[in-house]
Amino acid sequence: MTVSPATERRAPDLSVSFAGIQLKNPVIAASGTFGYGIEFEDVVHLDKLGGFVVKGLSREPMAGNPPPRLYETPAGMLNAIGLQNIGARAFILEKLPKLREMKNIVVFANVFGYTREDYEHVVQILNEGEGIAAYELNVSCPNTEYGGIQFGSDPRSLDEVVSTVRRNSQRPLIVKLSPNVTSIAQMAHVAQEAGADALSLVNTFVAMAIDAETRKPRIANVTAGLSGPAIKPIALRMVYDASKAVKIPVIGMGGISTAVDIVEFMLAGATAVQIGTASYWDPVATEKIVAELQTWCAEHNVERLADLTGGMVME
Repeated sequence: MTVSPATERRAPDLSVSFAGIQLKNPVIAASGTFGYGIEFEDVVHLDKLGGFVVKGLSREPMAGNPPPRLYETPAGMLNAIGLQNIGARAFILEKLPKLREMKNIVVFANVFGYTREDYEHVVQILNEGEGIAAYELNVSCPNTEYGGIQFGSDPRSLDEVVSTVRRNSQRPLIVKLSPNVTSIAQMAHVAQEAGADALSLVNTFVAMAIDAETRKPRIANVTAGLSGPAIKPIALRMVYDASKAVKIPVIGMGGISTAVDIVEFMLAGATAVQIGTASYWDPVATEKIVAELQTWCAEHNVERLADLTGGMVME
């Protein structure tokens, strides 16, 4: 029997790696949009994803902001959840054992705090747990030691918090950068020099919405973080700028909802991507996009997806 060339062709290789972590594909569910992973177990085949990032974990449990905390915009979403979570210790005791029972999944722990000591303490707690691939530092929090300025918007604060966690971390360190800065390239370089193994960007943009009828803000916190398709072009540019400024891998995010979006971010310099807001309008979006990516690569004769990283043609 004669075998056609199409039959002989192997399935595209979607695997990527960064900071010594091997992923079956570049699709990671973003922090704050996927709970602790367990909540999605009956909805999404977690083993189909490259990995997922759990909700941000703090030193102590946090109740978050009062409602309303979410508002849909014409091309995205505003959120001011307030980093509600059960705390790092409870995560280690209650959630992580269940995650370890799942096969072939990669778990990243998102970490935040309001002082360097907060970050240090959370990481020390998480070091005791098994089954965490890496830490992702959310540096978009106000630094109470420096008058409330965000860690991620001040080079000195960013250097100090990344250096502190680096000294205490037993795992690879990903720094999640804020887009609310003058130069994303500068902040990327600072994070790299302070010891980051990889970067993830961008976090949400500070924004707001007002109800013209009531004249009140749509969000109880007044301002909130804007995510979704509206921010994709800016996020794409920032990933490009950051990847040119550092030698460590970059994980891109911001408005990704299709396989083509992933390809664009990788061409701009991303090694992997995170998907967040898309999971709100379709809980199985991440899994669907992995399947779309497989098809796209086959149709475009891309045998190894990782080869696309940084491959934008300038001519």
